[in-house]
Amino acid sequence: MTEPKVIWFPAFEEALPSLEGKTVAITGCTQGIGLIVAKSCVKKGAENVLLLNRSSERATKAEEEIKAFNANNEGGKKTNVETIPCDLQDFASVREAIASICAKYDALDVLCNNAGIALVPDKATKDGYCVQMQTNHLSHFLLVKDLFPLLQKATELRGEARIVHHTSGARRNAGTKPDSPGLEAPFLEKNGGNLGGDSPGWSGAMAKRYQQSKLANSAFSVALAKKLEGTNVKAVLAAPGITSTGMWGHALSKTQQASFGDRIMNAIMARLVQSGPDGAMPILRACFDPATENGDFFEPEKWSNAYGPAIKVEYDEKTANPENATLLWGKSEEAVGKFDI
Repeated sequence: MTEPKVIWFPAFEEALPSLEGKTVAITGCTQGIGLIVAKSCVKKGAENVLLLNRSSERATKAEEEIKAFNANNEGGKKTNVETIPCDLQDFASVREAIASICAKYDALDVLCNNAGIALVPDKATKDGYCVQMQTNHLSHFLLVKDLFPLLQKATELRGEARIVHHTSGARRNAGTKPDSPGLEAPFLEKNGGNLGGDSPGWSGAMAKRYQQSKLANSAFSVALAKKLEGTNVKAVLAAPGITSTGMWGHALSKTQQASFGDRIMNAIMARLVQSGPDGAMPILRACFDPATENGDFFEPEKWSNAYGPAIKVEYDEKTANPENATLLWGKSEEAVGKFDI
């Protein structure tokens, strides 16, 4: 597939504010949107950029690429770029990453929970949870919970801090029953490997688990925003639309042979797919736009939020449903511990 042309991103990135003095932590930044966000942080002069990635050759190469970009960045003081080993499929690894961050940094301005996986086999993590749910949501809940004191400290030092989550349009299709509000308890419990198997396609079991995890991202952001009212910590949500990334290529490979309907859907999406940099605009607005407020949600502007400039949008019905927020908070606390704000 020909890589889409970058259309809006250069002017958008140029307009982002200086990040001088800020510390930003990003999950899942070995490629795709996470890597783009990390480079934008460097370009805009962040004090520290923490790359929360599972230890791998790809993580090493990403750090080297970002540091090379940093060395060639024009302008003032160079950014400290550091990989913090963090395997989101292992709560022990996440806790080690948290301990490392807390030992080295006294404040955190932005926690960008970008990492995500899609359409993977039905198996359990070592902690017993669905691989997609633990990677995409539960470990991010743990990061937010235990790094919250550093976010609070940033509000004292620099006036605000942000917790940003990355959802997707898949959230709208979450729910396996006609009367379901969207999120369903089994997907948030220790049922990894027992959640429908590996049927392919956009309506198959792998996609159903992905939809649950993406609704978990958006419901978590909504629940956080409500709890953070009256504070200077902001919970902000973003979705990239249909964007050319490694995840997009993987999704195509898992759906193109599933059914005639899936092939038609893929053909439609292929006509709309935008470049990785353009798809990064919503999460970059969520992280750094000075006008962003607690509870904001950014998605692409065009064709049902599939592509285009990042704009502020309203919550969809499932994201806004308080039943989903209540279920998610309770089950997430069962998994990783109490989180009182």
